Amino acid sequence: MAFSISGENRPGRWLVTCDHATNRVPDDLGGTLGISAADMARHIAYDVGAAGLARALGAALDSPVICSDFSRLVIDPNRGEDDPTLVMKLYDGTIIPANRHVGAVETEWRLNTLYRPYHAAYARLAARQPDTVILAIHSFTPCLKGRPPRPWHVGVLYSHLDERFSKPLVARLLAEADLCIGDNEPYAGHLPGDAIDMHALQSGRHNTLIELRNDLIATEAEQQAWALRLAPILSEVLAGLAG
Repeated sequence: MAFSISGENRPGRWLVTCDHATNRVPDDLGGTLGISAADMARHIAYDVGAAGLARALGAALDSPVICSDFSRLVIDPNRGEDDPTLVMKLYDGTIIPANRHVGAVETEWRLNTLYRPYHAAYARLAARQPDTVILAIHSFTPCLKGRPPRPWHVGVLYSHLDERFSKPLVARLLAEADLCIGDNEPYAGHLPGDAIDMHALQSGRHNTLIELRNDLIATEAEQQAWALRLAPILSEVLAGLAG
């Protein structure tokens, strides 16, 4: 299966998504990409803690959740089909042996088996009501190899093409005195063809992408606590918008 869905029949306006939910490598690929178990447990293979946070937010917001069920190293569902980083061969200092010689035929198999089914289900859920709000949940590592530490607790990522929800969300989160908030940090929030582009920007849906620093959501208790903190803030910001 390329994805899992939680709470499909919940009535809430949100669609909570987790593009990088798991580090699973399908059995058809041998269950491994040739890198160590330690590397597969790192942020390069999936967004650590993000799936649990997404599911907890879905419950708190009474809205459905869709999570990918394949590693981002197999094929990245948060990239356009023509993106050169769709199948990564090197990530944060780790060479991905199983991807070194991936060509068009293998990429097409991964697209048809994993990427496209995930996005088809995502599109179906997003279309279930006319005013769906896309809430994409990701996590980031506290420090990339050879780079300075990342101080942010929460990053809000968004495209310059649609700032309607994210700008007020950043302002609201900055009012939380104990948090360090990244405004399009630790990286910019728009890649042409990414999941938000496909499912929100092209159809005019309200949207935002939230990144939690992964050391803050390592346990189920932490994921639940962050969900309970963020859900009322998200609802408050949405209530303040027109349309």
